Amino acid sequence: MNTEGHKSSPNNLISEKSPYLLQHAFNPVNWFAWGEKAFNKAKEEDKPIFLSIGYATCHWCHVMERESFEDEEVAKLLNDSFVSIKVDREERPDIDSIYMKVCQMMTQRGGWPLTIIMTPDRKPFFAGTYFPKFGRGGMPGIMDLLTQVAKLWDENRNEILSSTKEILSHLEESTSSGLTSYDSDVLFSQAFTMLSNQFDKKRGGFGSAPKFPSTHRLLFLLRYWKRYKDRKALEMVEKTLSEMRLGGMYDHIGYGFHRYSTDENWKVPHFEKMLYDQAMITLAYTETYQATKNINYKKTAEEIISYVLRDMTHHKGGFFSAEDADSEGVEGKFYTWTKEEISTILDTEDAELYMKIYSFEDKGNFLEEATKEATGVNIPFLQQSLENDLGNTNKNKNKRLEQIRTILFNVREKRVHPLKDDKILTDWNGLMIAALAKSARIFQNTDYLAAAEKSAQFIIENLQMTDGNILHRYREGESAISGNLDDYAFLIWGLLELYEASFKTKYLEYAIELNKTALEKFWDDKVGGFFFTSTDSENLLIREKQIYDGAIPSGNSVALLNLVKLGRILSDPKLEEKADVLMQNFASEVKRTPYAYTFLLSALDFLKGPSFEIVVVGDRTAETTKKMIDAINYEYVPNKIVILKDTKNENIVKIIDILQNYRQVNELPTVYICKQFVCKQPTNDITKMLEQLKDDEDQFSSQNSSFLLL
Repeated sequence: MNTEGHKSSPNNLISEKSPYLLQHAFNPVNWFAWGEKAFNKAKEEDKPIFLSIGYATCHWCHVMERESFEDEEVAKLLNDSFVSIKVDREERPDIDSIYMKVCQMMTQRGGWPLTIIMTPDRKPFFAGTYFPKFGRGGMPGIMDLLTQVAKLWDENRNEILSSTKEILSHLEESTSSGLTSYDSDVLFSQAFTMLSNQFDKKRGGFGSAPKFPSTHRLLFLLRYWKRYKDRKALEMVEKTLSEMRLGGMYDHIGYGFHRYSTDENWKVPHFEKMLYDQAMITLAYTETYQATKNINYKKTAEEIISYVLRDMTHHKGGFFSAEDADSEGVEGKFYTWTKEEISTILDTEDAELYMKIYSFEDKGNFLEEATKEATGVNIPFLQQSLENDLGNTNKNKNKRLEQIRTILFNVREKRVHPLKDDKILTDWNGLMIAALAKSARIFQNTDYLAAAEKSAQFIIENLQMTDGNILHRYREGESAISGNLDDYAFLIWGLLELYEASFKTKYLEYAIELNKTALEKFWDDKVGGFFFTSTDSENLLIREKQIYDGAIPSGNSVALLNLVKLGRILSDPKLEEKADVLMQNFASEVKRTPYAYTFLLSALDFLKGPSFEIVVVGDRTAETTKKMIDAINYEYVPNKIVILKDTKNENIVKIIDILQNYRQVNELPTVYICKQFVCKQPTNDITKMLEQLKDDEDQFSSQNSSFLLL
């Protein structure tokens, strides 16, 4: 760790594993990790708690650290009048979620760094986000804020305690819910209308700046197109994915997507890269390829995966969490270029070609955020107008550009890299396992399957306890922190995808057992739905249920999908009944703004049907069986489960006993397809099988996508 500019002796965070907490271990602020040691100190010294929540790759967290937490004057004020606690939101999403809800409730906004001031018994009375050392532009400074709060604590304690009661009352009200009926078609239609109204027809995506990928919305739109044959839904997906891939939010040299675009045109990114974004975006491109057969979507998914396998993978198989936006204290420095650099690295002809195609400007196309003035550096991004000049028919030019990309990548590798947050989180790994397994299945790529299996094995070996429960975080040989709902739900999803990609029954068995544990430890027996924390987790201010699908889907949304899939796989109506109760539990909230719950609606789309239960009976290693399975995977049929009864190993019968009645017909690989509880005639013929999967309606394949890919 670089300790330049820090005090020489560490604070209490030095013994932590979180990269974020370790970043602050040499601050002059006497930080504590979340725990009884800090709370007891606050009680004994009768001091309020200053709680700061962030994560290792958060740009504005770095800014606030440099401005305030490395500053001796700020540190003295904090150390004299407060007990200061640092929390890594990625390690403790349970803590972060509650106090973020407080911040949004008190200020109508949120984000990181999250700043909370609370009593020694953890009851908040002030909330905000980033604060400079001194006030500017109408924004209060942390020096004034801390001084005022310290005075209020000493002189008007009753006012503070009264406000905490009111805040807690509102917080508890926000978690109350009951069962409400719902109409699936109405929710689907309302969500689609809301997304259509927000859709940017010119540049894709939803809303204006900043613009996020929000890929679960795209997954919903694919299903909406599939259900209602509404071509506009597919066009919205294709336009968004095409523009995202062209813009600077995509790393055109090293691959993978940055966190979000600071502008509405996808050109200027916030440069951090998150594992969960790579997973969800891979799913969107993979499914869109499956729906349209446009090879460019496949190529983009493959490039994202190559980035993850190259830069974000532990040698034993788990996936790292993120890469920072900053390097050498400058946001985007690793990813940006001057024209002079390009001209020095490449010969004149190649330099001119590259800078023309990738939108370089003499003054730079990357504006300084505060002044909006040119910085002299450029972010590579493509212009849609170049499509005719650089379409897929121009093979020689594309080959040349790939050679240039490789040269620039090798030069960039010698730069100072951004910080890699190398902790391994169960939930985010579950998402990446799901993405890899689905891509392996659709692209027929055994390397992706091997990577997904290796990650799953890593989680099982390192983050599963002897009692079967799972933990949330692994780093440097240490596994810790009780698993939350997302850990269970996302891992179950990944395992179910992994079963359908490999047909290894151990993944299905593990998913079934984890789902039982999730129901035991997280399910609300009174009104249904899953709590975010388990029955044996730390007691916090409230026990939350989360349903909002944000940067990643909520645990309840994914759990709904798992219940439906397992219900169909196991022919267990009780699981589908649970799924319906879960939906009823959140229906009143979903009805208000359906477009905010699009992964939930995708799972509901499966629950409502029509869906397919497909059983293939045959030797898994036989070429004819493989062809049958590949043909199934080639079709975009999102609401299906596929089970293989391997004639050489019938272990699946021990899990699903009704399969003992399924046999090969004519001693050939045979497929049994049931649609919405009605079974069709078993067949050995792939053509007949595909007709049964057509859902009695023609499939649409995109013929005129404007997606340019170099």
